[in-house]
Amino acid sequence: MSPRRDGPASDDATHRVVCHLDRLLAERSMTLVELSERVGVSVVNLSVLKNGRARAVRFSTLTAVCDALGCQPGELFSVAPHRSPERADSGR
Repeated sequence: MSPRRDGPASDDATHRVVCHLDRLLAERSMTLVELSERVGVSVVNLSVLKNGRARAVRFSTLTAVCDALGCQPGELFSVAPHRSPERADSGR
């Protein structure tokens, strides 16, 4: 039996959540290593988040990152707009 896949939330390849961790770190002159030490999350896991490869984030991690950066979750993440499908007749 294959896993149930219904709805847009089930398709990991099409998520549009963008992480702004790199910008927030730069604005605070903080390294990923320093953030890792402050929040107790490995550099590897924070790097996965920063590079947009994370599939999930625990609320406890999100809270710790926001506390360390002095930000709100909405400053850390945004949702990119939908991409409009290319029209077949756009070349005319």
